[in-house]
Amino acid sequence: MNELLLLRHGKSDWESQLNDFSRPLTDRGKRSAQRVGAWLAQHDLQPDTIISSPAERAIVTAQKCCKAMGLGVQHIHADLRVYEADTDTLLSVLADCPEQAGRVMLVGHNPGLEDLLSWLSAEDIPRPEDGKLLPTATIARLKLDKNWNSLTRGCASVVSITRPRGLPKKFPFPSPHGKQRRDRPAYYYTQSSVIPWRMNDGELEILVISSSQKNHWVVPKGIWEPGLSAGESAASEALEEAGVEGTVSDKAIGSYTYPKWGATCTVEVYAMEVTRVLPDKEWDESHRNRQWVSLRQAAKKLKQKKLKPMLRQLDSMLKNKIKSQKNEKK
Repeated sequence: MNELLLLRHGKSDWESQLNDFSRPLTDRGKRSAQRVGAWLAQHDLQPDTIISSPAERAIVTAQKCCKAMGLGVQHIHADLRVYEADTDTLLSVLADCPEQAGRVMLVGHNPGLEDLLSWLSAEDIPRPEDGKLLPTATIARLKLDKNWNSLTRGCASVVSITRPRGLPKKFPFPSPHGKQRRDRPAYYYTQSSVIPWRMNDGELEILVISSSQKNHWVVPKGIWEPGLSAGESAASEALEEAGVEGTVSDKAIGSYTYPKWGATCTVEVYAMEVTRVLPDKEWDESHRNRQWVSLRQAAKKLKQKKLKPMLRQLDSMLKNKIKSQKNEKK
């Protein structure tokens, strides 16, 4: 039998001045989506196909849920038809699903999802005291005895309807010392970073950027995104945070740990030779400052002092590379 997961978007920010399509999730909405993703992973319910409304609150719900399951966001297919869709439109979306997709997750909005749930269910679904079948970030699991392109009224049995408020506040974390629960999904605690560099008149220069609050200097760093390698994830952070593109080293030049979210984060650090610096108008986080500085200046400026030996390692690597190139020319 096929399975259908209906996930309503998380709680959105009604105080936002943006239009309905662009209305963002609140922090509560993001955490709820992550709890649902962690719950799906725990129960081995990762979908084969994920379809989401492209509205901001829905697509971010899909992304947060997807990554908490350990899947990359490339698994998400945005379909404009899901936004403000009625039952017939949602059925047409499902009809386009690959025949081999045994489990499909549809991320969207009310009243469309509730109407679809009621239409598919073989039995009347008792309504909770609040009258809501699918409040924000709630997921319904259905089993279907039909193919995706031949769904009929009453062809499904409802296995469960799970609300995020009924799930643990903390997230499961694999540990050699037994099961643990932490403040954030497990993937948050594995991170990657790049040290952006270039040669200028034969001298090594390091690009440093201001923190988001502009109170200290850092290099690009972020969560190792599921679905990407550590280097690819770090390169993505460099593009977003520093507005630079380049070539990332094949191997990490070092690592360090630091405390955050009630536990310890591990950061893999890579070297990145910068090949392009984006103009401010193309730089996502141009509210930051960025500076090219000498190796010695970088060691003094950077808040994370555990980067110092990696700066020396980078300097040594480049000197050996230059020396080797000179020897080859002889």
